[in-house]
Amino acid sequence: MNITRKWASKKQRALEILVRLKRLYPNAPCTLNYATPVQLLVATILSAQCTDERVNLVTPALFGQFPDAEALAKAEPVEIENLIRSTGFYRNKAKNIQAACRILVAEYGGKVPPSMEQLLRLPGVARKTANVVLAHAFGINAGVTVDTHVKRLSYRLGLTKNTDPIHIERDLIRLLPSDDWENFSIRIIYHGRAICKARNPTCQACLLSDLCPSANLPLLEEIPPVRESGVGNRESGVGKES
Repeated sequence: MNITRKWASKKQRALEILVRLKRLYPNAPCTLNYATPVQLLVATILSAQCTDERVNLVTPALFGQFPDAEALAKAEPVEIENLIRSTGFYRNKAKNIQAACRILVAEYGGKVPPSMEQLLRLPGVARKTANVVLAHAFGINAGVTVDTHVKRLSYRLGLTKNTDPIHIERDLIRLLPSDDWENFSIRIIYHGRAICKARNPTCQACLLSDLCPSANLPLLEEIPPVRESGVGNRESGVGKES
């Protein structure tokens, strides 16, 4: 099938991909467990180079002992480190979490600000983490969350030729309605885990294959993973590789 002929433009194809993803994954919530915006921020920082499942095993004890920004800001760093050790990069994560919470307490009354500009001032937070927090804690679609899955699938689906997360986000923003920016990301993450895996994508079972210029082609060399500042040389946010 000639994808270019069937779908007149990249935008038309992107919108059809969005429609199908909604049908495939009608219920696609954030897979991190949290009760407050502060807890979502912390959980998202913890998910760097760690599965969401592992984060969800760690956070009940962490939030049980330190439920809010005030408690985390006052905690002994070693206490936080011991509770999050199994998530990896635990010293750096603990440092960022505590520093971010101290800013929240000092400048925002212990609350997470619902602003991209303000969130980007927090240690360990770049656009990906900020997009997750804004979308799931406040219902604000400030941009498209670009994690490793979104990066890989957007490239394979021909929605971008870029490998830098900022440029990928800009490409996707131009193609998708703003109300769907985050639900596109979360559904792409689900599809990346279930079907379009990094090493062995199951194109024959993919309901997007007629829209995908990479379907059934030899696997392209993988582009580097998304990197979030302040967490080491690894990605941060939801959607860690399965």
